[in-house]
Amino acid sequence: MKKKEDKSAELLNDLQRTRADFENYRKQIEMQKEQERKTVKLATVMKFLPLIDDMDRAIATYSELEPLKKSLEKAMNDLGLSRIPSEKDMEFNPDLHEAVTMEGDGDKQVILETLRPGYYYEGEVLRPAMVKVSCL
Repeated sequence: MKKKEDKSAELLNDLQRTRADFENYRKQIEMQKEQERKTVKLATVMKFLPLIDDMDRAIATYSELEPLKKSLEKAMNDLGLSRIPSEKDMEFNPDLHEAVTMEGDGDKQVILETLRPGYYYEGEVLRPAMVKVSCL
């Protein structure tokens, strides 16, 4: 009788280990799938950045395209994409802005002009804004 109980306990332990292994495997596969989805979405968003830049320039050049601006902003928000602020006279932040040129020799660095907008993707810097900087 003792042998049967020992064998039953051993089989039960094996079954519990197998269930736990399978559950861990299932969770790992789900995490991998989610990571792949994020990677594909990020790659797609990166491919659209030049198109968004072109649309911004077209809207700035041709005032009749101004109604497209709201549609573009909504599409960007739906993708989790937002512009990094880089207005004139704003303080330069090397974490958010990429300085292409620097003028002056002071300690305070401010943005003179935005050459290419930067973007956040889901709250993280995707591409820093390319700016001209003045040192006051």
